[in-house]
Amino acid sequence: MKKILTLLFLTSFAIGQSQGLISNVPNRNTTSLNGVWNYIIDPYQTGFYSFHLDQYDKQEKPTKGAFFTNYHAQNKQELVEYDFDKSPTITIPGDWNSQVMELKYYEGNVWFKKSFDYNLAPNKRLFLYLGAINYKADVYLNGKKLGTHEGGFTPFNYEVTSIVQPKDNYLVIKVDNTRHKEDVPTVNTDWWNYGGITRDVTLIEEESSFVEDYNIQLKKGNANVISGFIKINNLDASKNQISIAIPELKINYKGKADNNGILNFEIPAKKISYWSPENPKLYDISIDFNGKKLNDKIGFRTIETQGDKILLNGKAVFLRGISIHEENAKGGRANSEEDALRLLNWAKELGCNYVRLAHYPHNENMVREADKMGLMVWEEIPVYWTVEFTNKNTYQNAQDQLTAAITRDKNRASIVIWSMANETPVSDARNTFITNLVHHTKSLDNTRLISAALLTHNGKIDDEIGKSLDIIAFNQYLGWYGGNLENAEKTFWTTPYNKPVFVSEFGGDAKAGFHGEKNERWTEEYQEYLYIQNLKMIEKIPHLSGTSPWILVDFRSPKRLLPGIQDGYNRKGLISNDGEKKKAFYIMQDWYAKKRKEY
Repeated sequence: MKKILTLLFLTSFAIGQSQGLISNVPNRNTTSLNGVWNYIIDPYQTGFYSFHLDQYDKQEKPTKGAFFTNYHAQNKQELVEYDFDKSPTITIPGDWNSQVMELKYYEGNVWFKKSFDYNLAPNKRLFLYLGAINYKADVYLNGKKLGTHEGGFTPFNYEVTSIVQPKDNYLVIKVDNTRHKEDVPTVNTDWWNYGGITRDVTLIEEESSFVEDYNIQLKKGNANVISGFIKINNLDASKNQISIAIPELKINYKGKADNNGILNFEIPAKKISYWSPENPKLYDISIDFNGKKLNDKIGFRTIETQGDKILLNGKAVFLRGISIHEENAKGGRANSEEDALRLLNWAKELGCNYVRLAHYPHNENMVREADKMGLMVWEEIPVYWTVEFTNKNTYQNAQDQLTAAITRDKNRASIVIWSMANETPVSDARNTFITNLVHHTKSLDNTRLISAALLTHNGKIDDEIGKSLDIIAFNQYLGWYGGNLENAEKTFWTTPYNKPVFVSEFGGDAKAGFHGEKNERWTEEYQEYLYIQNLKMIEKIPHLSGTSPWILVDFRSPKRLLPGIQDGYNRKGLISNDGEKKKAFYIMQDWYAKKRKEY
């Protein structure tokens, strides 16, 4: 009888079924699958299609040529033309471009395989959580397809309870980083298209019913009420006891989920120490569901606008920022806590109280460390330049990435701005696309500000989409992509919006260590002079509430081809990729020190 019940339990959850994105993975019962994986480069997708282009994973019984079956020859006569165990290895998480010389510029398909053992306790459930894979991933466990995911910077998970076995599991993932015009981002970007499994791969063990997701933040419009929801996966009505404990605030709230597994709550709170750059207070919080605790550290703060001011905890604040790409010191995709601290500590040294994470959701380490360090964060999805605004599937892709980013990061106090897009050309289709994203964001989270990095023309900050945004942000490159630096302070800006205005990007290139006259492009002196003159202009922009120059550190880009200067790097960093601070770094540092005294 016990075996029958166990079998019923295991088969009640479909193979590869995704139960919704699981949040707060770092504080759950997890097993890491990071480390050494085998890989096979497959530019012709030999392991995915037959020679007649029949897709193997759509066959009722896939042939031995399907790589995801991890098939091995049974005798010396049998023809099998691949072998993961004899194939080279690579470190996961990590991109293939920076780890394998022959794959530096490769865009295409690579298969990855990891073998592992796992003893799943009786009546427990197991999920495979993938932090991010760039760009398209087909995921298989023990020869069974779990699903396909698109989007290179957001997490996803599958239930594998009925598939995992005590010994000799094999996880196979086909990764394709080929660019397509209908993707998000589209074919044309100004950053390296790092391919691979670029973030953590984790197994999550849970109870049959468990806390899948939650939101615990201050109620919009009331800084003395903590509100939100708890979402229970597979609610058992006979076991429905939920409590939220915040010991420092003497809160021990109890409640029950509704028939949909949702508990909505509002909890009055007194004497909250509000999170801010000066006081990045995080409270220990635990959610207890039927005796199983899930812990987190959450800060409470309000962020809102009043006219052309940004108010943090009711006080006007100027956002002293810098834009950051997710890249490590070696020129590969950043993925570790050390990578995050390296970048964020530089931002703090610059004098920042805010960072713009461009142009996609960064590794979760970045926002968790920003929480601890007191850095406000602009988080963005890669609706970048010319995505297909009339394509319904493209919109759904963008919305899905936005949903995943908000689900993962909504409890991080550091996140103050959700950004919808960057430098998108104006059209009716584009306006509808972005407006719909704004509405979707507000339906998921009404407590944060919404923006997008816009373009301007002839000094007019008047993009139609500004009507839907809380912050009017724009990119401009006076002195680099046109314009006269000598007359910079005479540039006049206008805007019809009585809203906070951000200069979300400005700057110019300099090769670290290359010196000359201030009118000689590519020198540190030219970049320094560009910053001096741009700041004179920026000071006069109406409703100015923040800046995030482009960019903290030089980063790789295949668009940057000038030998001896760029060599495949965008050199607009205030710091070189080797960690050398350029002269413009100190110009910005001094300006931020002055701004800090004004607010």
